Amino acid sequence: MIRKALNKKTHERGRKLDQRDAKKHFCPKKEENPAKYCDALHDFQCIISKQMVGIFISVWTRRDLCPFIRHPSVSCVGCGIMGCLGNKGSVSVRFQLHETSFCFVCSHLASGGREGDEKNRNSNVAEIFSRTIFPRGPLLDLPRTILDHDHVILLGDLNYRISLPEETTRLLVEKQDWDSLLENDQLIMELNTGNMLRGWHEGEINFAPTYKYCPNSDIYYGCCYHGKKAEKRRAPAWCDRIVWYGEGLKQLEYSRIESKLSDHRPVKAMFTAEVRVFLSENLQNLFLSERFEQIKTPFEVSTTDDFVSRKRSSFRL
Repeated sequence: MIRKALNKKTHERGRKLDQRDAKKHFCPKKEENPAKYCDALHDFQCIISKQMVGIFISVWTRRDLCPFIRHPSVSCVGCGIMGCLGNKGSVSVRFQLHETSFCFVCSHLASGGREGDEKNRNSNVAEIFSRTIFPRGPLLDLPRTILDHDHVILLGDLNYRISLPEETTRLLVEKQDWDSLLENDQLIMELNTGNMLRGWHEGEINFAPTYKYCPNSDIYYGCCYHGKKAEKRRAPAWCDRIVWYGEGLKQLEYSRIESKLSDHRPVKAMFTAEVRVFLSENLQNLFLSERFEQIKTPFEVSTTDDFVSRKRSSFRL
């Protein structure tokens, strides 16, 4: 029953979100110069969003692309307490742009820095892949699982740690020796030699570990004190990640954001994506030709003229 409830109240936003709603829900406060941000929002529209406990994803697109976006849908998987609750798990959203399908999977995987805890995270990934199901659509031709889509991006607090003693990890962080740390990064090892994420890709990491910081500071936990007791020690790690699957995606940027709102530092990425597009160039030429006057039936048009050509275009995500 819990698993069914997670998917029962899906919140899908189509092409009807107007500018007033965008300003109401997403513009910053007045002291943050709202005109600057609200003007930028005029060019974008929310096509779908969904929240499950602390996991939230919202997809926005340029307004000129909205007419070419179809079949938005969401699917939630809880992997938390009792293997069901949504404090851990994923919220996946999918849509089709022109003739290419996209799937974004926002995840919060099992925590833990002890030896063997990475197996729990791998188990979460396996469960997310197997239990995430999307509707097939009226023609039963839409992707049904995550890996069925053309372009897939997995992001969030994936919680993978560094398989080194805590003291060694902190020493290497202090030296900013990212290469030595990344050689022992659990997610990179899973991408290279594992089973669950084989075939996935991640951009080069050139930034400091994103976890775990003391509140409102640049100091890692275990190095700061509040009152008489030291905070619980946790070795720094790159818990917050963005990986992708499928051909036609090219990453242009991968970096972290220096926001101190939580004990994590968020990460961001920029991609270009190849998209299959149908262009009716031949149809336009046909309308302007003398032959159009000779066509008598729709059947004749569809059987004697190749209207539509398939081409690829690139879009920036």
